[in-house]
Amino acid sequence: MKWKEQILDLPPYKPGKHMDAVKREYGLEKIVKLASNENPFGCSPSVREALSKNGFERYPDGYATVIRSELAQFLQVEENQLIFGNGADNLIQIISRSLLFPGRNTVMASPSFSQYKHNAVIEGAEAREIPLLEDGQHDLDSMIAAIDANTAVVWVCSPNNPTGNHIPNDKLTAFIDKVPEDVLVVIDEAYHDYVVADDYHHSLELLKKYKNLIVLRTFSKIYGIAALRVGYGIAQADTIHALEPVREPFNVSTLAQIAAVAALHDQDYVKDCREKNRKGMAQFEAFCTSNQLNFFPSQANFILIDFGTSGDEVFQYLIERGYIVRSGNALGFPTSVRVTVGSKEENSELIEIMEQYLQEKKLLSK
Repeated sequence: MKWKEQILDLPPYKPGKHMDAVKREYGLEKIVKLASNENPFGCSPSVREALSKNGFERYPDGYATVIRSELAQFLQVEENQLIFGNGADNLIQIISRSLLFPGRNTVMASPSFSQYKHNAVIEGAEAREIPLLEDGQHDLDSMIAAIDANTAVVWVCSPNNPTGNHIPNDKLTAFIDKVPEDVLVVIDEAYHDYVVADDYHHSLELLKKYKNLIVLRTFSKIYGIAALRVGYGIAQADTIHALEPVREPFNVSTLAQIAAVAALHDQDYVKDCREKNRKGMAQFEAFCTSNQLNFFPSQANFILIDFGTSGDEVFQYLIERGYIVRSGNALGFPTSVRVTVGSKEENSELIEIMEQYLQEKKLLSK
């Protein structure tokens, strides 16, 4: 076979272990998955009601007419400023396929979301990874310095995955001001619905000023419909027009579109989930502080905790006791684990197990 040379050694995306597989492997009755930054409270009841009323015999609406109209009204943008994807990672793929090829390069922070580099490699482009600063923030000055005449895309993840840090508005605006106008700036805002920081940027205002900007969001996180895969991008109409031919004709299913509309309408549910998430985050922050464990202040629905030992070891200890988290070893932080904020009860149970781990480590080290 005449495969692309660049994909031969490219590892596939490795999702966390499925709950059923963990049950079988460890003989457990109860499993709590806090590894993939999903909403532990699920989706709005209105979503389930909407899904129960529809059939499956027709192709999806390729234009996503209803959700496009509803979302445009909600965001106060024009309908032609929106593009929809089978999750936000589908949009990352569309952007990469549209702008990257051998001889081009793309700039991103590292560690950050793996699919930026993954898609660049597939397209044969150079991925210029700029290490995060010690505080987990994007090194924006170094990212600017990495841009040259062959740079096509710059990726900015705020809040960043896996650290949870957000980029303050003044720093982000100053950064975009320095990016050449022919370089697309992608702001990945998968977790923006969880943000409570006062200095978080207002991307819809930035879009009015910058023509080389696209903002990515998703219904997979706070809206709780990750299984149905709905992501969307917001940009100037010209940018959307250029990307649309690369999008697959029916890339967002009918059920996904229906669910997204219902989820969008229940903003009280979104607010409630945001408030519960901040309370859950406080539980983990208190645990870290009391045990002198380092962590990055997170504006997302997860927290990266540095145990100062093998993240794989911590992961294994927790999974054997029915809690699935994400080892930081695969995320660029080998002594950490990334924990999705769960319900109050789930958080308390997990913290208790993590306390047990720390006590056992102390006993073994004596």
